[in-house]
Amino acid sequence: MTSVDVHIGAPGPRPTPPTQRRSRASWHAVANAVVLAWLALAGVAALTHVRLPAPEWLVIHVFLLGAVTNAIVTWTEHFAIALLRHSEPAPWVRPVRLAALNTGVMSVLYGGSYGPVHLGVAGAAIVVGVVGWHVGILAAWTRRALGGRFAHVVAWYVCAGVALVAGGTLGGLMLAGWPPGIGTTRLEAAHLHINLLGWVGLAVLGTLFTFWPTVLRTQVADGSDLIARRSLRLAAPGLVVTVGGFLGGVRWVAVAGLLLYAAAAALALVPFLRTARRRRPHTPASWMLAAGTVWFIVAVVTDLSVVATRAADQVADAIEPLVPFILVGFVGQTLLGALTFLLPVVLGGGPAALKRNAALLERGWIVRVIMVNIAVPLVVLPVPARVSQVAWALVLAALGAFVVLAAVTVFRARGPHVSPSVGGVVVGVLATALAVAVALSGGPGVTTQGGAGATTQVGTGVQTVEVTLVGMRISPATIKAPPGTRLVLRVTNRDAQQHDLRLATGQQTPMLGPGQTATLEVPPLTGPIDGWCTVPGHRAAGMTMRIEVAGAAAGSGGGEETGQAPTDHMDHAASGPLNLAASMSPGWRPYDATLRPAPGGTEHEVEIRAVQKEIEVAPGVRQRMWTFGGTVPGPVLRGKVGDVFTITLINDDTMGHGIDFHAGSLAPDVPMRTIQPGERLTYRFRAERAGAWLYHCSTMPMLQHIANGMYGAVIIDPPDLAKADREYVLVQGELYLGEPGSTGQVAKMHDGRPDAWMFNGTAAGYDHAPLTARPGERVRVWVVAAGPASGTAFHIVGAQFDTVYKEGAYLLRPGGDGGSQVLDLAAAQGGFVETVFPEPGHYPFVDHDMRHGEAGAHGIFEVTR
Repeated sequence: MTSVDVHIGAPGPRPTPPTQRRSRASWHAVANAVVLAWLALAGVAALTHVRLPAPEWLVIHVFLLGAVTNAIVTWTEHFAIALLRHSEPAPWVRPVRLAALNTGVMSVLYGGSYGPVHLGVAGAAIVVGVVGWHVGILAAWTRRALGGRFAHVVAWYVCAGVALVAGGTLGGLMLAGWPPGIGTTRLEAAHLHINLLGWVGLAVLGTLFTFWPTVLRTQVADGSDLIARRSLRLAAPGLVVTVGGFLGGVRWVAVAGLLLYAAAAALALVPFLRTARRRRPHTPASWMLAAGTVWFIVAVVTDLSVVATRAADQVADAIEPLVPFILVGFVGQTLLGALTFLLPVVLGGGPAALKRNAALLERGWIVRVIMVNIAVPLVVLPVPARVSQVAWALVLAALGAFVVLAAVTVFRARGPHVSPSVGGVVVGVLATALAVAVALSGGPGVTTQGGAGATTQVGTGVQTVEVTLVGMRISPATIKAPPGTRLVLRVTNRDAQQHDLRLATGQQTPMLGPGQTATLEVPPLTGPIDGWCTVPGHRAAGMTMRIEVAGAAAGSGGGEETGQAPTDHMDHAASGPLNLAASMSPGWRPYDATLRPAPGGTEHEVEIRAVQKEIEVAPGVRQRMWTFGGTVPGPVLRGKVGDVFTITLINDDTMGHGIDFHAGSLAPDVPMRTIQPGERLTYRFRAERAGAWLYHCSTMPMLQHIANGMYGAVIIDPPDLAKADREYVLVQGELYLGEPGSTGQVAKMHDGRPDAWMFNGTAAGYDHAPLTARPGERVRVWVVAAGPASGTAFHIVGAQFDTVYKEGAYLLRPGGDGGSQVLDLAAAQGGFVETVFPEPGHYPFVDHDMRHGEAGAHGIFEVTR
């Protein structure tokens, strides 16, 4: 039987000259062997990267840049020739393109992982150039072709190629660390989306218009051509808007672009569903393609929800855990489904050979498909580590089985049309395997070192060091290695809150949740390198490490020589003391100190949002503070003994926070846990005892979180509390000027050197907005000392207290002979005092520890008739 071209979705085949058929068969055998080699190496890298210096970044790019890019370039050309009825390219085009593409891929893998970085950048340029060349050829064919019913599909391939050119350019820029004005996380988010949704997504969606009916052996659905054109007109602009939103740091622009892309994908899949209703999947290839398409839909919806709920600078970190899920569920299954159908076709040999090869390739396909699709959600969901390992084992077993069957199928193929290709297949597989094996190994001398001690000494060559983040410490704190050593740091967060690791040379892990791991590749050592956690305040709290060159004199890891980031800027007060007598800024409003009666009922539901906000903390001085509800202190809660409070904490900040209510008594494990940006928790407690209680952030280091404003008061009335004419609440805290979490600010906290003391978030604020009363009124003042280090000796100048209630007990009641002059509270204590002002006038209130009082802990009661 004469072999024919496969015209995807076309009415019938077109005979091809025997010489051209043999040449094409030989070419496809080599090209598919290269794809299989990359697939095999991706599986090996995924299997071994737990112990060898093959980071997840490298594993992903072996699969996407190696296997998937080779497959897309090869098959989009093949389909374009069939759909456009175009002649074959010149004989030299394909081998030159294959060699150049894989040279570029291997340069990216090696240079991006082990250096020099310029090699990786050059490799990215080669890949971009090869795909740009490929896109130019397809575009030229489209203009010159005779056309056909399905010629419009090639436009999808052209747009997909343009996406890869843009995505590869962004990847090269990230490797080069340029441009400096755009954060790496923005570039990474744009890079991920334009490559996965553009290069892969557009190529797959375009192909499905004709390939899906071909796999199902049925006709193309009516109207597919019109839908294909319309959906591409939505998808391409949607990607452009999405990428622009990420690069510009505008989340809602990116969301709008993704919505447009999702609408385009939904429209493009209408013919897919119509065809599936007419003839359901019934072959291994069709089931794999169907499963891959379902996971594509899930991936787009999940991605959209993540982007809509994260700041632009956080999207890359949030999306990164989903990448393996997208690769396995969508990209992997689609690629394997396509190869399952296409490999027997291109190997040819007549109907008998086609059936024989297909039967071999499809062995155990049901088990393999079930294994993969059970594993897909488990690689993303927060399951125990052992379950995740089993899931990955299922994925790798399915992939390994396919690669072995495909290799056997290719090598077993016989016939005059493929015999010239056998040598090419062997050369292609071995050359690619050898080159990538070298890239994965990183050269001689690869060892793995533990990181449990304070100092770790390693040898030469490529060295893997296990680094642990836990308890506000990085372990090992010091790594010593000979000059020229290439370090691979496997960084694992063993803490309950998020951390990351940044090196002075620019490498940085994503923000790691509890139990997560990332890998950093350090350039060959020439000098000391500092590292630290970038979560605000964590560096100053001691989360630092240092890489030292063994045998070199210990020197500063800072400065330009090692790429050290500039020293954290010091505190505002370095230029001199605050002018507390100056005027407050126009528009300033004081914290409302009025304490309103407890609300009715016994159930109180409150929502509090953790958010950073710039606040005027002293006359003319504004400071970015970490807050509950946008104020310092946070909202005051009030109730009675026996009342139940249900607090919903929502983290709208860019760092983790928790909350601790001293007014409740319960195990802190769950309600006081740290929640990450975008998360929420419910904290429910019953007020069993009266008092003036503190609440504060429970996230470590608590010293910094409290000192930067994350505190508030809960007032639980004593059962016999008499009525007062006026009630106020004053929460005293310390003010530390400077960038929150900076080295200079935190040093002052540890030394106990506040720049000022505040009542209700502003030093001397109530000098400028006095509290009011009338002569003869009973005034009750609740006071809570938030600290975090110092208490208060609360005193009202010119007044005496006839009632003192401290820490749940009355020390003085009206009607006796005694009086009180001060309510003394240690940090985190609370109570109230009552007084009656005898006549009109201005009555200052102060912390009578004059160091505090003269440094901002003062205000005025203005008593008028």
